[in-house]
Amino acid sequence: MRVLLVEDEPEMVSALRDALRRHQILLDHTANLYEAEAMASSSSFDIIILDRQLPDGDGLGLVPKLRAKKNPVPVLVLTARGDIADRVEGLDYGSDDYLTKPFAIEELLARLRALARRGGDLQSDIVKAGRLSFDFGKRDARVDGVSLDLTRREILVLEALLRNFGRMVPRNSLMESVFSMDDEVQPNALDLQVSRLRRKLSAATSGLAVNVVRGVGYLLQEDL
Repeated sequence: MRVLLVEDEPEMVSALRDALRRHQILLDHTANLYEAEAMASSSSFDIIILDRQLPDGDGLGLVPKLRAKKNPVPVLVLTARGDIADRVEGLDYGSDDYLTKPFAIEELLARLRALARRGGDLQSDIVKAGRLSFDFGKRDARVDGVSLDLTRREILVLEALLRNFGRMVPRNSLMESVFSMDDEVQPNALDLQVSRLRRKLSAATSGLAVNVVRGVGYLLQEDL
């Protein structure tokens, strides 16, 4: 899952970055609406977490701009403005969820999972393919009940491929699912992650194969 955080409080940004990273969620960040609109237009995000009190205006102003551009990305407003009138205004503007500060990280994660399900093709937190089952909520991959020892990046690769099981995932799209804008990425970084994941799936006899469509992308399918 890739999230754009629009927040100007450094302490909040640092806390959320650490918490989401522990749950294999990529986080890109900006502190103002101008950059947020540009980033949302140029990159693909699964969810936007949006503060209201930003240096260049009320964060809610971003939502109708996204919808006018036919951008359906779910928006979760995360703000200290928690009066009923504020919450109603936020939802009426087109945001998908509204959470007030202070909050429990467990609740935020649950809301992110719910928005991801609503915005994607998955109807459950757990999917099965070949002999593998993957829990999107816990980021846990198992083959015949035995947990696979995957790194954070490998989990992100597997998650993106499972969300598109049987369909080719373009290379650029997979890059966006695995690396944030702040990451220093070597030219072969994605190939290394895919190669390591492929070896681990094979060693576990998962019944799955990651096939390379040379120069185009990657395809996860059953290994017949």
